[in-house]
Amino acid sequence: MPDAPPVRRTFWSVARQPRMLAILLLLLLAALVCGRLGVWQIDRAYERATLAAQQEAAEAAAAGPAALGDLLVPQTSFPGELVGRQTWVEGTYEPDDQVLVAGRSLDGVEGYLVLTPLRVSEDGTGGESWATLSGAPVLPVVRGWVDSPKPDAAALDVPDGEVRVSGWLQASESTLRTGDLPANPGGPPLVQDIASSQLANLWDGPVYTGYVVLTDSDPAQPGVADGGPAPLPRPVLEGGTDVNLQNFFYALQWWVFGLFAFSLWVRLVRDEMAGGRRETRRRDDRTDDPVGRGIAGLPS
Repeated sequence: MPDAPPVRRTFWSVARQPRMLAILLLLLLAALVCGRLGVWQIDRAYERATLAAQQEAAEAAAAGPAALGDLLVPQTSFPGELVGRQTWVEGTYEPDDQVLVAGRSLDGVEGYLVLTPLRVSEDGTGGESWATLSGAPVLPVVRGWVDSPKPDAAALDVPDGEVRVSGWLQASESTLRTGDLPANPGGPPLVQDIASSQLANLWDGPVYTGYVVLTDSDPAQPGVADGGPAPLPRPVLEGGTDVNLQNFFYALQWWVFGLFAFSLWVRLVRDEMAGGRRETRRRDDRTDDPVGRGIAGLPS
């Protein structure tokens, strides 16, 4: 009586074997451990980035403000490493040309930035930094934040005459936002971005490629208790301190190890299937050719 033809084993028939299920369980546990280690590395990446940002802010505060002319010359490109640097500059506000920057949030509340031009009279260089330009430059100064497009008069009030401004440097923004802003009758004009290219059309004179987020002025402007604009936090380089890349790549490595553990089990199942197919072929060869084939067709 001839033997029954061998049944070809499928992937799932091999995978359901107790031995393969036990191996799968062990490898899944290993993958779970790798995944958890990856999450831990991500947490460490953000923690280290936060600590680095705090350290950077502490060092910048300890260094004190530097003269604007020693950091940035009017109408020159803004180096990224200047973001968040403390600086001082002297000049006269031009409140009639100030604008409100729409769509800016503070502590989760959407509002407006009060942006006022400062006609610079001293930047630490005695005017040498703009000697070749058409006149004294204009520095955009963010004096604070308000929650209404028609703020109280105190929020728009500025010190008279010469003022010494201290604050954080920030780079000029792009003009990627689209759409027209509504008119603001009874209040300052509205803009969407703090962009030097647009401000140059609104203000007379050379304009810096960065702006200052005010922290202090002498004489002082009205405080929040008196209706003045709310102060803003120190700006940071966008994307520069969000995550520590070393720990981030460690996390990716752990997740790759986890995927490798599962792929290893799939490979074991396929090897088991391949071994069964080879055994089936050997049996078929012995059945079809009981003598066997050797060199030149001679029996082996």
